[in-house]
Amino acid sequence: MIWEDLQAEIDALQRAGLKRSRRTLEMPCGPLARVDGRELVSFCSNDYLGLANDPALVEAACAGAQAWGVGSGASHLVSGHLAPHAALEEKLAAFTGFARALLFSTGYMANLAIVPALVGRRDAVFADRLNHASLIDAAQLSRADNQRYPHGDIVALERLLAGSRARRKLILTDAVFSMDGDLAPLPALLALAERFDAWLVVDDAHGFGVLGPQGRGSLAYFQLPTARRLIYMGTLGKAAGASGAFVAADATVVEWLEQRARTYVFTTAGSPLIACALAASVDLIADGESRRQRLWQLTAQLRDGLAGTRWRLLPSPTAIQPIVIGDNHEVLRVAGALYERGLWVPAIRPPTVPAGSARLRVSLSAAHSAEQVDRLLHALRELA
Repeated sequence: MIWEDLQAEIDALQRAGLKRSRRTLEMPCGPLARVDGRELVSFCSNDYLGLANDPALVEAACAGAQAWGVGSGASHLVSGHLAPHAALEEKLAAFTGFARALLFSTGYMANLAIVPALVGRRDAVFADRLNHASLIDAAQLSRADNQRYPHGDIVALERLLAGSRARRKLILTDAVFSMDGDLAPLPALLALAERFDAWLVVDDAHGFGVLGPQGRGSLAYFQLPTARRLIYMGTLGKAAGASGAFVAADATVVEWLEQRARTYVFTTAGSPLIACALAASVDLIADGESRRQRLWQLTAQLRDGLAGTRWRLLPSPTAIQPIVIGDNHEVLRVAGALYERGLWVPAIRPPTVPAGSARLRVSLSAAHSAEQVDRLLHALRELA
């Protein structure tokens, strides 16, 4: 029976230490969480600047709801493109330095829009092996020849590009890799894109708002020009503190996505109150240098505090600090021990990360205190 087959698969996940579970939070997103009446210090969230519950965003959302209601009522191309959406797109384009920006409901939908709209049969996608699942799915949906190169390996990518006879080529990469916290070699990738006449699509979900001058993202961090062949995707549910995503690019590219990106054309536009909140968020990001400096201080505190222990931190210069443990059951044991001490750190296991590299993924926020990080360090040293 099909139901028994499903249950057998779920039981197999449980035995392998791969079954996921969710917890229901009983308070707003922030460094403190309450689950089943129990208060925890949370190191799970991607709210890197602590904006998710910021009073300025809450006030902007409330004002937006009063002025524009809750729903947009239709897709952008029918009647759902409201003035707050248009204003936010203009603001994001100016902030990132591109000619135009296009709003999406999620980063996943944005990535599924870009790749199939730009390449198809007879074309080729060259993707980093550790790309996010949304990029993997986007490449498969495009029906282009999907070639994956070893993580960050510019030499291997150059060899693949040189050997390709595809009509169009597209290089596809995360800017900050979400489970390792390291950065893609974007200057070298752009140089290869120029040399081999390829698109370069950069998913900056974890860099936008955090990296670069004024938090303008990974391209600004590397001081890269907004070249015409660059297509930039930023998510708005992480450092920006709300939800949604945008694609910024050359005006012609954005016009093409507006006409042909299926996850843009065939879905209802996002809530106008969220667009109002995000307009306020962009201002806070631009003026948020003190928040970013605090984030880097906490990151240094964590890394320095674990030096000399048995815990192996990956070489991440970002707010994502993975501690590799290896075994699925062992990482669950350590995460459980931290949870019992009132510290919520997620255990990340395959298929999210490669087999044998299960890890604790510590996500830091400017809203954390030094005392909260010290509490985590004390527990980790005790468990080591």
